[in-house]
Amino acid sequence: MPKRVVSVSIGSSKRNSKAEVYLESLGETVILERIGTDGSWEKAIELVRELDGRVDAFGLGGADLYVYAGGRRYAFRDAKRLAQAAQKTPILDGSGLKHTLERQAVRWLEPILGWRGKRVLVPSAVDRFGLAEALDQAGARVLYGDLIFGLGLPIPLYRLSLLQKLAYLLLPVITQLPFQWLYPTGEKQEQQIKDWRQRYFAWAEVVAGDWHFIRRFMPEAMPGKIVLTNTTTPEDVAFLRARGVRTLITTTPRLQGRSFGTNVMEAFIVAVAGKYPLGEAEYLEYIEKLELKPQITDLQAPA
Repeated sequence: MPKRVVSVSIGSSKRNSKAEVYLESLGETVILERIGTDGSWEKAIELVRELDGRVDAFGLGGADLYVYAGGRRYAFRDAKRLAQAAQKTPILDGSGLKHTLERQAVRWLEPILGWRGKRVLVPSAVDRFGLAEALDQAGARVLYGDLIFGLGLPIPLYRLSLLQKLAYLLLPVITQLPFQWLYPTGEKQEQQIKDWRQRYFAWAEVVAGDWHFIRRFMPEAMPGKIVLTNTTTPEDVAFLRARGVRTLITTTPRLQGRSFGTNVMEAFIVAVAGKYPLGEAEYLEYIEKLELKPQITDLQAPA
C-alpha cells in the first residue's frame, strides 16, 4: 500500500494538486495531496478529523503552527486549534524542514550565487528563520521585511540581531491574533497589493522566502531578479516569467509541474520514516537519501 500524505491548507482551493511519487532508493510509493479550504479554519478542522488515522501524515498549509526567533518557538493560536484536531496522525507545518532544508539550500547555492554582499529581501523572516540565519552567516546583505510586509510599517531591518530582539517582544502577542490579519489566506492569496512596498523589491538582487508574501507585493517589473522560494505552480512560473524574473530557485523539487510546500515535504519525510517526531539529524539524513536539492529554472531561456 502506498503511503498517503494530505496537506490541509487554509489557502485557495484553486491550488489543489495531487502527485504519486515512487522513491526508487527506498522502494516506497507516496501519494501527496493538497486540499485548500479557501480560508475556512472550520472546514480545515473538519477535514483533519475526517482523515485522522486514515493517512500517514498531515501537512498544515497556508498557515504556520510555529514561528521561531533564535532558540525560542511560538505557536499561533488558530493553527494550534487545527493541529489539536489530529489525534492519531502527525501534523507538520514545515517548520522542522525549513530549519534544515532551507539552510542546506543556502549552502548548496553558495558556489552558484556567491552570497557575500548580495542584496537579499526576505519579506517574512520569522517564518523562515533558518533561511534568514543561513543568509546572514553566508555574508549576504539581507533586508528583513517583517515590519514592512507583515505589519505595514515602513521600517526596514538590516540586522538579524535586531529582528530577533523585536521578535522576542512582539511574537507572544502577534501569535494570539487572528491569522488572517497577518497572512493572506483563501482568495486573498490571489490578490496583489500595489503600494510603497514595491520599492524594496527594486533594491534587491534576490527575493527569498514565502511565495505568497512575495507574490502579493511583487511589482510588475522584476528584470534580472532571482526568486528563491517554494510551492510554485505552472501559473506561478508564468507569473514570474511575465515580470522578467531571470531565475526561479525552488527549495523543494518539482513534481508533476509544481513544487510542494515545506509542510508537504516534511509530512512526506515523516510518512516515509514511519515515526514522529524526527530530530534535525534525521531530517538531514532523509534530505540526503531523497536528494532534496534546490531546483534552478532559467525563466528567460529561449523556448
